[in-house]
Amino acid sequence: MRVFQDSWTMFKRCLTATLRNPEAFGAAIIAPAMVMFLFGTIFGNVMDVGYVNYIDFIVPGIILQTVAQGTISTAISVNNDLHKGIIDRFRSMPIAKSAVLNGHVLASVMRNILTTAVVIGVAIAIGFRPQAGILDWLVIAGVFILFMFALTWISVIAGLAAKAPENTTGMLFLLFILPFLSSGFVPTESLPNWMRGFAEHQPMTPIIDATRSLFLGHPPGNSLPIAIIWSTGIIIVATIFSIQIYKRKLS
Repeated sequence: MRVFQDSWTMFKRCLTATLRNPEAFGAAIIAPAMVMFLFGTIFGNVMDVGYVNYIDFIVPGIILQTVAQGTISTAISVNNDLHKGIIDRFRSMPIAKSAVLNGHVLASVMRNILTTAVVIGVAIAIGFRPQAGILDWLVIAGVFILFMFALTWISVIAGLAAKAPENTTGMLFLLFILPFLSSGFVPTESLPNWMRGFAEHQPMTPIIDATRSLFLGHPPGNSLPIAIIWSTGIIIVATIFSIQIYKRKLS
């Protein structure tokens, strides 16, 4: 029970820090919204993916890219805490050691949920017409939130491992590339053979395929359980690594 209370306290601390920097928070929301707008309007009229409008096709990929972008601030915040002495102060207090990392993760997921909602709102404004029912929306939300936790724990690893805040961006660069090397923006069938194999078997593709099918009111098929397995596995592995690095840093 103590760890939950301390994690909640650290979550409120991180959220307060976000609200005290409205310029950065606003930019983190506006940038993905502009990406959604530009892809939906500029490429929407020229891209042909066959069975569906391009705006309906790209929304899941834009969302995952948005989540990946949101991990940068988390990695930087963790790194700042580590190198500016605040974690040393927390060690002198009677709080659970894992609460600091838990607070960062929960705040990051909350920020990503808000940004994702804005992106979906922009998509609907420019022509996105989801056919999902209430249950479909709940499953979509669950899949995205699960993957938010997965990417956030990866960002925690980057924040703990980087020697300086600016180094975290380079360490997370692959997360921004993966949506392009998936089914997020074009069908995998249209990719070169050497790239297609990777695109079809990397973790973002089943997540995109599952949520896209649910958005369109179609059965997600095998992509849904594969997406859940990928996200859960990443969370477990990344959490273990984060805790081990954190303990080593504290010692």
